[in-house]
Formats: sequence, C-alpha cells, structure tokens
Amino acid sequence: MKKFKPQHSRLLFIDKKIRDRTFPNCASLAEEWEVSAKTIQRDLDYMRNMLDAPMAYEAKMRGYYYTEESFHLPALALNDSDLFAVFIAEKVLKQYENTPIYPRLQSLFAKIAESLPDKITIDTTQLNDRFSFFITPHSIISEQVWETVFAALRTSQSVAIRHGKPGEIDLSERTIDPYHVVSYQGEWYAIAFCQSRRDIRTFALSRIGKAQLTGHHFTVPDDFDFQQTSRDRFGIQWSDKQYDVRIWFSPAAAPYIWEREWHHGQKLVENKDKSIILSFTASHLLEIKKWVLSWGGLARVLSPRTLANDIRKELELSMGNYGDWDEKKDHQTG
Repeated sequence: MKKFKPQHSRLLFIDKKIRDRTFPNCASLAEEWEVSAKTIQRDLDYMRNMLDAPMAYEAKMRGYYYTEESFHLPALALNDSDLFAVFIAEKVLKQYENTPIYPRLQSLFAKIAESLPDKITIDTTQLNDRFSFFITPHSIISEQVWETVFAALRTSQSVAIRHGKPGEIDLSERTIDPYHVVSYQGEWYAIAFCQSRRDIRTFALSRIGKAQLTGHHFTVPDDFDFQQTSRDRFGIQWSDKQYDVRIWFSPAAAPYIWEREWHHGQKLVENKDKSIILSFTASHLLEIKKWVLSWGGLARVLSPRTLANDIRKELELSMGNYGDWDEKKDHQTG
C-alpha cells in the first residue's frame, strides 16, 4: 500500500536529496517515495518553474543538482491568502506590544517572509491603507517579571514577588505558585496559589515590581481546572459564590445586546415592548457593575439586590460630582 504523502512534504524531500548531492533522478525518487515517475517529474517541473529552483541534470551522475549550492526550498508553503492571514495576525498581535514576547513575534513574522520564494509576495503597503486595528489600552509589564513568571510556568517553580495594588508605594512580599496565565483587556494575570494566604489568587503582572525564582518546585493540584474555575466569571474576577444576575435593557439597547455573547451561559428574553432581560450566573459582581454603569439609563439590574444597591450608591456618588454645576468655577479649576 502506498503511503499518503502531502505534496509539500515530497518537495522538501526532493530538495534535501538534491542538496545532499546524491544526484537523484525521477526513477530513484519515485521508488523511494512510492509514487510514479510522472508524479516526480511534475514535482521537479513545479520546483523549477514556480519556485525558481536552480536545478540542472548531470548526465554523468544521471541525476539532478543545484547550480547554486546555497539554494533550498522554504520550509513553509504559503500562498497569497496565507500571507494575508499572517498580515492580519501580525496586526492583531500588536495588542501584546506591552509584553516581551512581541519582538519575538515580529522576528518570527520576518523569518516567515524571508523563507518565501520571490514569486509569492503581498503588498503590505496597500493593506496598511485598507485595514486598521484599534489597540486596547494596556499595562506596561517589566521584562524581568514577564520572563520570570513564564519560566516558573514552564518549570513549575515557586516565585518570590513584590506586589501591590494600584497606587501603593510599599509593595508586599509573597511567594506564589503560578498555575495559569491569562490575558484580559490589555492586562496579563497570573492565577497562582499564594503561600501566605493559602488560597488561589489573581495577580496582575504589571503590579509585580520584582520576581525571582525560588528553586522550589510545586505540583498543580489535580482538581485545578482554570476553565472550570472561571466558568461563571464575567471578566477576570471570580469567587466561590454564585449570583443569579438579571438585567433589563431598554428597546434602544436591545439590538446591541442581541448581537453579542456577553456570557457563555446567558439567556435572553424579549418583552412585548422590545426590551429584553439578560440573565446568567456569575461568581463575582465587580466587573458586572462597571459594565452595567456603562449603559447608563438603558439598563437596570433586576437581581441580585446587592448589585442593584452598589450601582445606586455609585450613581449617587457620581451625581455628587455634578450637583452644583458652576461653569465659571469649573473653568477656573480646569
């Protein structure tokens, strides 16, 4: 039975045989690859005519060789559609420009481009004029912290860190076991077991002032499953609690709610006046509160009551900032 061999793999095989100066021919290549001599001949013609392989036949050796010893086929076979996808990926990944991995990605894209034959090109200048990507505001992460945390992930080592909340000058010292790292809205978070708190906590990498491997190894518990742990999350925060969330959206906001999935377990119910009620189960309310506030008067929390009360208090504080509007005074202080 003949082996199934994709064409590109066969081309790489032929390329290696020629570069090794074994002077292969159609018969020898066909026998070794278990295909017909006509198939090999078509491959050789494709290499010569489409990939510009500097190939010649040596009669004395009864086989092919490269007239340019430095030539070799690219390891990747990409067409214009593939290159377009690479272009889009490079633009999308600019959102990770705040991380040390971004220069490496740029280098990777450059290597892909350099490995392609001259005949396969893409006009990136034209594409730059046609596509734009608005980058999410992102935090700045120390390269030393980034490298250390990801080394800890690879080697399952505990990390001694200095960490603090936004605005704090005196950072606290902790030792953590990083189980998982997640990117969310321009920030990277380490989901780690905090040895001082004896619990799994979330640490923003941008808020870690210094990180150092301890040399002590840890084992991720068998019952830790990040996807399961964060199943009912809304945003990056979660807890052991469960909240049944129900939010009313006005008819004006309803079309925008319908067109997205805001939570994997969401349910939408339309009312007679075209308003809708969005319901789901969540384990934390902080980011839900921020999200509901962003809709202003187009949304109202129906449950839980604690969330509705928190939003009411937040709105009262906001109204306090605008209660006594004095344009003259505002102009002077602004």
